[in-house]
Amino acid sequence: MTTLTFLAAPGGTLRGCLRVPGDKSISHRAIMLGALAEGVTTITGFLEGEDCLATLRAFRAMGVCIEGPAQGRVTVRGAGLQGLSAPDGPLDMGNSGTSMRLMAGILAGQAFDTVLTGDISLTRRPMRRVTEPLARMGARIETTETGSAPLRIHGGQRLTGIDYPLPVASAQIKSCLLLAGLYAEGDTRVTEPAPTRDHTERMLEGFGYPLRREGERTVMLAGGGRLAGTEIDVPADLSSAAFFLVGASIAPGSDLVMEHVGLNPTRTGAIEILRRMGADIEILNARLAGGGPSPICGSATRRCVASAFPKRWYHWQLMSFRRCSSLPPALRVSLC
Repeated sequence: MTTLTFLAAPGGTLRGCLRVPGDKSISHRAIMLGALAEGVTTITGFLEGEDCLATLRAFRAMGVCIEGPAQGRVTVRGAGLQGLSAPDGPLDMGNSGTSMRLMAGILAGQAFDTVLTGDISLTRRPMRRVTEPLARMGARIETTETGSAPLRIHGGQRLTGIDYPLPVASAQIKSCLLLAGLYAEGDTRVTEPAPTRDHTERMLEGFGYPLRREGERTVMLAGGGRLAGTEIDVPADLSSAAFFLVGASIAPGSDLVMEHVGLNPTRTGAIEILRRMGADIEILNARLAGGGPSPICGSATRRCVASAFPKRWYHWQLMSFRRCSSLPPALRVSLC
């Protein structure tokens, strides 16, 4: 048996300027909505990771013309909501739960049959939380006996909008139902037990699709509309920036600027916690783009830029930070 020993030594200060890769959630949705839109969608800052590439390959397999990615740039020539074609075989989502769950909503409204599969890990994950409400809308989806993938989605079904209270707070389930709602007759209304990231809602509006929000936890859309191609500038991902954010916060004398980071109000939990622990976090050049908060810039004594954080996800990232949380009184982290 081989034993690996890892030694961690103090690394000094963090100084410089960097831009972490693009936001994964937004990259997925940019491809999906661009493929379903009428006209051309240009995407910059696309995350060229395996999960997002699985989404891209799936739409290529359904006849959508997609150029790239090349250095984060992708051009999608949308097929429209009714323009997808039956793929030659199963669509492999790799390890991407986001791809599988959101694609299930889109494919439930198609005229052709589709099979969604993935790697060993993905095919063990529960899918009934999306297949059961989709069935209530009229979809026909077969799973394994345990409710996992592969998902065999039967086309040609008549979908009807539903009023669905989510049993758990999940942006993926919410997004799945809203995407299915694009193909449904009537209104699709989703109510959350707690707010989750709202990239799908913001981006639908960015593609010209009207939504109605009822309070902080309910969103509704009517089927039968259309999406219009647009330009998407994917911001840097705070899920990646968090490590640098914490590092700059705890290393004395750090001066780190992280550029072009998107700040979504539903994903800023790490920033809020750091501020409560004494970090002076500065956000500069905040603005809205494409329906959502977009790139920011800043500088400070100890500075770092963060992007969108899932509120429940940041806890483990900050565990080590909590153990060494004696922040100097002059600490400042800036988001740029």
